[in-house]
Amino acid sequence: MDVGTLAFSALYQFGDAFAFLVLSACGLAVIFGMMGVINLAHGEFIMCGAYVTVSAAHAGVPLPLAILIGALVSAAVGALVEILIIRHLYDRPLDTIVATWGLSLIFTQGTLIVLGSTMAGVGTPFGSFTVGDYSYSLYRLVLCGMAVLVIAGLYALFNWTRFGVMARATIQVPHMAAALGIDTRLVYSLTFALGAGLAGLAGGLYAPTMTLVPTMGTTFIMEAFVTVVVGGADVFLGTAPAAAVLAVVKATMTSWYGQLAGQIGLLIAVIVVIRVLPRGISGFLLRERA
Repeated sequence: MDVGTLAFSALYQFGDAFAFLVLSACGLAVIFGMMGVINLAHGEFIMCGAYVTVSAAHAGVPLPLAILIGALVSAAVGALVEILIIRHLYDRPLDTIVATWGLSLIFTQGTLIVLGSTMAGVGTPFGSFTVGDYSYSLYRLVLCGMAVLVIAGLYALFNWTRFGVMARATIQVPHMAAALGIDTRLVYSLTFALGAGLAGLAGGLYAPTMTLVPTMGTTFIMEAFVTVVVGGADVFLGTAPAAAVLAVVKATMTSWYGQLAGQIGLLIAVIVVIRVLPRGISGFLLRERA
């Protein structure tokens, strides 16, 4: 293998790992990172998006529209969960762990009972291309581009729009936001729905690349939490750098020793980062900026 082919292979693996980490973590970054809700049902929102996407695609809906439908259904489910359950637990963070863990079990077992142990998937679109002696999926490059777009879109939404300002104000100082006339309940519901919708978007985007089973959310949730924790308190400043650092670790360890080593490398990287940077990458960047 020549140097150019080797360099492209390494860059491709990095981009693939980066996209997976970013898309997995964005919904959790909003719900856990911003709202402080430890959402153990995050993987099930991803599973919901994937199942709805594939069902819509089987019904003849074009795949891009099917992915959008999956994200919207996940957002609607998230809004319902927030109104019925999470809304009553914002001042009881430990109880949200139990509640969302219970939701995770209900969603997983309910899907298994109603839809069975697996669902027929859809083929990966766009085909493949060749560099040297190796073939690569073009869709993986699309996923990398989508990850960048999602991060940029979230940053713009929460920094340059009226909703973003109200959401940050409500989450940081809810009593002051309410005194200024902001409907804090509506803002909480919309923000939680956004996080669930982003999880559904991740599921829809990865549905063509995976086997659809009720427990598929577990594939995403560990790496999502790892990315958000390493990113730190400022989710929009920290998520992308955290994903980039962890993608290097994962791609390197996976290419050398296999997928299991990549997972172990991620966990070791988290321990090291938290030990060296207790406030995460965003805390370090903010301190340097100050």
